[in-house]
Amino acid sequence: MKQIAIGGGQGFWGDSNDAAIHMIRHAEALDYMACDYLAELTLSIMQRQKLKNPQAGFARDFISLMQEVIVEARQRHTRILTNAGGMNVQGCVTQLEELARAKGLSGYRIGYVLGDDIMASIPDLLADGVRFDSLDGEGDFEEVRNNLVNANVYFGHEPIEACLADNADVVVTGRATDSALFMAPLKHEFGWAGDDWDNLARGIMAGHLLECGGQGAGGNYQYDWRGVPDMDQLGFPIAEMSADDFHITKAPDCGGIICEQSVKEQFLYEVHDPANYITPDVVVDISQATLNNAGPNRVRVGNIKGKPRPDQLKLCLGYHAGWKVVTYLSFAWPDAYEKAQYAADILMKKMKRKGLNAEEIHISYLGLNALHLDVADMADDLVNRMNEVVLRIAIRAREKSEAAKIVPEISPLQLNGPPGASFFGGRSKVQEIIGLWPTLIPRDAVKLSHHILEVR
Repeated sequence: MKQIAIGGGQGFWGDSNDAAIHMIRHAEALDYMACDYLAELTLSIMQRQKLKNPQAGFARDFISLMQEVIVEARQRHTRILTNAGGMNVQGCVTQLEELARAKGLSGYRIGYVLGDDIMASIPDLLADGVRFDSLDGEGDFEEVRNNLVNANVYFGHEPIEACLADNADVVVTGRATDSALFMAPLKHEFGWAGDDWDNLARGIMAGHLLECGGQGAGGNYQYDWRGVPDMDQLGFPIAEMSADDFHITKAPDCGGIICEQSVKEQFLYEVHDPANYITPDVVVDISQATLNNAGPNRVRVGNIKGKPRPDQLKLCLGYHAGWKVVTYLSFAWPDAYEKAQYAADILMKKMKRKGLNAEEIHISYLGLNALHLDVADMADDLVNRMNEVVLRIAIRAREKSEAAKIVPEISPLQLNGPPGASFFGGRSKVQEIIGLWPTLIPRDAVKLSHHILEVR
């Protein structure tokens, strides 16, 4: 019976390449590896990079990974898929072409997908009646329209599968959904129909279990993180799919864990409604799914169901939303928390005299409430025995000059404030804030295209 093995090589832009390299070199049989680099803010960051340098705007980490594995992947007939193209798919393709030529891989076929960047189409879409209402139910699109940085559609499997049908050795996309990178090769290999919702749902959940890399194999593991073996050599998960079976496993001779509990954690990650997990390709129902240990580092996944895909696609708009400064001062025992509070009071009095016009000021204390905010335990017996506390002040303002007002006031508090202060990390810098405007657009408003470049 035909079985296809596909691995998750990356979980985000900046992830380690080690597990992907190990997977290519040591997995017993690996037909495909997909690498996810994109998140909502990633595209806005990449667009800013591209505006400064037209050759930038994609995940250069992917080129570094391919430098290590491109030859072995071709020799082992492992095809690679990625959304590392970000905001500059063709720039990524150009570097891949140069790499393949330098490695002597004549005939290497690079597939790529264009069309998810619809920034230039927004005026026409508005004229056609597309409203761009926020999925968060807040604000008016006209308030952000003139401050847009990027506009990218989350698209599904179709153009990726088309590249594979044209015998691509690697496929590079922009904002393909994470799971579509994995489902496309499975649909291609098994010949699933476009309305075979149950099988498409199986493919999407294979992608969902792999798309976060190490998080699906014992990384960020709440159930028993102490019991994860060799986390310094963490392996990433692999899905093995046949016509009627589906397992999650990993390559041999690496760390991490694949078990019922670890798979359950990733299974429910970012799934808001288990009976209606919406993707561009299919609406997935995992409300009756089964997960069972099937051997060492092996879990069988069953009873995944699918429903017809939605008529609209998600569009993520990034826009300039002002400026921020984040500052830190650390204070040592005794009375660390009291000192930090006093320093915050000094700074706020200075900001009042400077006439600071801020949209938001957030004061918290690392080690106490920076993560847990107003639900943190702030009992006296706890705060009075803190060995050290770091004061964190974050300011958000519409004007860059307003946010900058606090910057010169931080370092002087080492000598001009309560005792035991230390300043670290260099002088704070004013940073641009990118806001996110999630919305929906009609599927037929998006014009995607697939292409093949063959290395000569």
